Amino acid sequence: MDSEVFPAFPALRAATAVALSALSAGPNGFRAQTGASRFALAQVADQQGKAVVDIGVDDFVIQEAGAERDVLDVRVADYPIVLVVDNSRTALADFPSIRSALIHFVERLGPRPVGVITTGGNPKLVASFDDERSMLVERLGTLEPASDEDGQLLHAVALAANTIRDTGALFSAIVAITASPAEIAGPAAGEFIAPIIDSRAVLHVIANSAGVGATRQFLRGLVNQTHGDFTAIYAAASYQPATDRIATRLTTELLVEYIVPVGSKANDVKIGVRFPGARVRGLGVAPR
Repeated sequence: MDSEVFPAFPALRAATAVALSALSAGPNGFRAQTGASRFALAQVADQQGKAVVDIGVDDFVIQEAGAERDVLDVRVADYPIVLVVDNSRTALADFPSIRSALIHFVERLGPRPVGVITTGGNPKLVASFDDERSMLVERLGTLEPASDEDGQLLHAVALAANTIRDTGALFSAIVAITASPAEIAGPAAGEFIAPIIDSRAVLHVIANSAGVGATRQFLRGLVNQTHGDFTAIYAAASYQPATDRIATRLTTELLVEYIVPVGSKANDVKIGVRFPGARVRGLGVAPR
């Protein structure tokens, strides 16, 4: 059986009938604060690599420090997402394709909280988690580029992180689409990086390499630090295929709730399924 292990945990050495994937909960783990259950985020793929979402509680196996836990519930994840949209003057030529790709992306996401933040000039929230989906799509459709303003990509992502952190969500994601470089990089960017990391949001970035230039590696490093996906494109027509790939990931992630002893820590957590040849990708674990 195949298995995936996060660097923070040792590989599973014992033979087993399930594919187990280690889940990272940070260096010290999380302590359950309310109730006696925890949540794991994972993806399951069959032998052909196709995502599996039609899966029940009896199909999962979860271990903590070698002890098996009872699974309470499994459902498609519906955590909040913030879209960071580059509407700066650098993105002027690309903006119609960016806007179209994001509208299609939102339509694929299903019912979950979605916010939108623009990067042009002073980053601002143009759609909140409380907005109806129809209003969100309408605002995306009428969004225009700030043709005389530079982008503040990193500032906008940090604002997205703070917006998410205020919700107290266990899991979350930021999806940034940009044709512009980060306005600041390296050690000087620490004031923006700190809230992004502290929010525990997964950052996905789609970047037109022609515009991002020398900050590409910086952005890729930040994405890797949050366990997100970095996609480099080279033409405006590639925004939609790139957002489609992220939508496929987000709509096939499963939230698995399982019972834990009160006060226990999420140490050495591994998750698997009883499907021969299946591959499980562990994406995180959090308390209730």
